[in-house]
Amino acid sequence: MKLSPQWLRDFVDLNADLRQLADDLTLAGIAVESISGEGSEAVFEMDITTNRPDAMNHYGVARECSAIYDLPLTPIEPKLPPAAQAASSGGQAGTTARVVSYQGAHPPVTFPIEITEPELCPRFTARVLRNVTIKASPDKVKQRLALLDQRPISNAVDATNYVLWEMGKPTHVFDLDLLEGGRIIVRRAKDGETLKTLDGVERKLSSEDLVVADGKKPVGLAGVMGGFDTMITDKTRNILIESAWWDPVTIRKASRRHGLHTDASHRFERGADFESTVVSCDRVAELILQSGGGELVGGAVDVIARRLDQAPVALHVSEVHRILGEKLDAREIFRILDRLGFDVLPERGGEADFTIRIPSWRLDVEREIDIIEEIARLHGYDKFANTLPAYAGAVVELPDAEKDCKLRSSLLALGYDEAVSLTFISHHDAERFSRVPAIELANPLSEEASVMRTSMVPGMLGMMAYNLNRGSDNVRLFETGNVFEASGATANQLKRVCLGATGSAVLPGVHQPSRPLSFFDLKGDVEALLHPFRCKLLAYDSQTPKYYHPGRSARAVMDGEIVVQFGQIHPDVAAARKLRQDVFIAEFYLDLLYQHALREVRYEALPRYPAVERDFSFIFDDSVKFEQIREAMTALHIHEMRSFVPVEIFRGGNVPAGKYSFLLRARFQSGERTLREEEVGQWCPRIIKALEALGGTQRM
Repeated sequence: MKLSPQWLRDFVDLNADLRQLADDLTLAGIAVESISGEGSEAVFEMDITTNRPDAMNHYGVARECSAIYDLPLTPIEPKLPPAAQAASSGGQAGTTARVVSYQGAHPPVTFPIEITEPELCPRFTARVLRNVTIKASPDKVKQRLALLDQRPISNAVDATNYVLWEMGKPTHVFDLDLLEGGRIIVRRAKDGETLKTLDGVERKLSSEDLVVADGKKPVGLAGVMGGFDTMITDKTRNILIESAWWDPVTIRKASRRHGLHTDASHRFERGADFESTVVSCDRVAELILQSGGGELVGGAVDVIARRLDQAPVALHVSEVHRILGEKLDAREIFRILDRLGFDVLPERGGEADFTIRIPSWRLDVEREIDIIEEIARLHGYDKFANTLPAYAGAVVELPDAEKDCKLRSSLLALGYDEAVSLTFISHHDAERFSRVPAIELANPLSEEASVMRTSMVPGMLGMMAYNLNRGSDNVRLFETGNVFEASGATANQLKRVCLGATGSAVLPGVHQPSRPLSFFDLKGDVEALLHPFRCKLLAYDSQTPKYYHPGRSARAVMDGEIVVQFGQIHPDVAAARKLRQDVFIAEFYLDLLYQHALREVRYEALPRYPAVERDFSFIFDDSVKFEQIREAMTALHIHEMRSFVPVEIFRGGNVPAGKYSFLLRARFQSGERTLREEEVGQWCPRIIKALEALGGTQRM
């Protein structure tokens, strides 16, 4: 998300320059990834974690700046004109409220608001404006929204977007004259009801959907998107402003169900500020009245169907010192928490030193350790001395630690960089890249991360695409982690290593041209990684899953168990993921590979006696693989045959279609004596006979 540093200065009198401000925010956990533009046009590209919806706006980040620099925070206090002879019913508890007794050019207005689902909508606040002129927003509003890549629409709609990015509270405006039945009802949709949303799509609703409705029909999908039929147009004169608090799980499910991810749903499904509904409603009203004129009708209609009160947290100063490893002054603790909006009350007669009241916008803070984390990050992680933790006891070596170390060091030596991806993938990826049942997340943040990963390949492909899309054409990555398989009521965790490679196998230089990475380069890396593990037989076949290229992939079978599958990603999969060059993947099954012990390193003297080589030229059917030839040579048990390798392969010319010519080279050597010609002469016929048994024809 993008934020404007100039906008932050509306709330905090900052003296730090852009670079210093970005660094200080990042050290405090509010990461600034990049800076673009200068002066009033400068923009921060932010990476706000999902647990901090309070910081997904300018006022929330300004609050962080207030704590970092110990500066006062200017509150948001909308200044509204007197209401047009209307009584206010704001602030009352219950499930129904109304604006009453509007006197003017129109007859008296009553506008009930009813909440039938208090568990899903504990609070709903509204305001009525009349005789408003819909036109373009002021230059300041348009300029600030444009900096954040928001398209200006009209002064009324822009006011809601402005408030969203200013204080983080999604609001909505309805054309009051298009609301039927003279009331608003927050209810579940009826099966079969439809709603045409602002994007012009008519959506079929069910009883699982929560809607804002008028007296006759749904006019908005709660917390996600408003309705098309009641939207603000140039003809609008009377407006109803809405600001509510919605249950995060309900909004998340509705967003997924309808494939709608909006700025509003992004915040509501993470938890909005319960106490901000009135001030956000007032701020929208202030901006509309400033630009479009009109009259404010009555007070805020604030229906509170259910209170959300966060339990206070006990804080022990001794625990702060124990966890942080440093004694912080109590005044510093109080300063940090006070600037962040926490109420710090001395505890009398109890075990704790303080009772901390959690502000309504910090739904992520629930325990004492959460408070201590806030103190640590605002005090500054860089201010704590580097010390080792206290330890008593014996060193316990983790299982397979030596094998992990060997595999990792080998990968680094081969030029691969370690990377980490999410452990969540989509249903589509789980079905495409594995055949095992996936574990569903109860409350996924999105459809793209709705199940625990059953394969490491989707995450690796995502990281490869990320690098390629940013101009890194030569990429080699590896990731170590677990995959998860459903097994009845339990889950199995299986350890994996995944490799990804793309680009050049040989970088261009003065002495050699560039050469693109191929399947055989990856196969060489796989063989290098498998070599340290002892086995009786290591074989390769081509029975790989469909997401691999059928002619450029293989799997390694070690003593009958598949320990790795590798190859080029299928072109269809690459195209779907917008991979603009060939990408090669290898996935190691460590639970099976680690059943094999590491080889013992032994010294073997170089042979003192010369080697003898013999070449064999044969024609084979295309169906004959070299793995079959290698197995046939191994079955001969010729101890002195040290190697049997392919030298040349040829198709076409005098070689019939469906066949290929293969030049094979055997190397014989003894560690005890010089081999005699008659010995080699006895072995060659055996080799020829074994090759002919595979259907080969010797070329003379």
